[in-house]
Amino acid sequence: MDWINRYIDEPLLSGAARTLRAWHAYTAQHPERLEPVWNLAMLSLLAIASRYILSGWPLVLSLAALFMLALPSVWKLVSSARTGAGGYDARRYKSLRARAISKREAEWSLRMTVLFVSAGLPFVTRIDEPVGAAFMGGACMWFVLTAPVKFYLEAAEPPTPDQGDRSPRGAFQLG
Repeated sequence: MDWINRYIDEPLLSGAARTLRAWHAYTAQHPERLEPVWNLAMLSLLAIASRYILSGWPLVLSLAALFMLALPSVWKLVSSARTGAGGYDARRYKSLRARAISKREAEWSLRMTVLFVSAGLPFVTRIDEPVGAAFMGGACMWFVLTAPVKFYLEAAEPPTPDQGDRSPRGAFQLG
């Protein structure tokens, strides 16, 4: 277990913490907004790929499924923009840090399970029908690209409110 902690879990957690710091430094956005933006970016790439692979009703079905997968992320971004656009302060940092520490300690086995399932899932699924194979391949890619990221971003050390900020506003503004 110590080997898994040292060489798999800790590097991924530190990489997620560096990603959160870079996100906060360049966008001046709350660190919790990174996960829905990442999810929407991956869903957009899958929608573009499905446009090139599928046609007709299978394309409509896959785009509808991708749209439904995007709704929670869109809702999270819209509701966070509505409740307070600029409020990443010391109070929110402390609550986010406490939640990250509890997730880091309590959900270790869940992170490892999701990581290993996402590593093996594309190799396990096999469907002979071309449309079903494309749909299952897209579902596997979505899970591989978003599930581990979500768990590691939630458990990573959040950036301090002024960490990396060289100006009051970031390069990009969302919400």
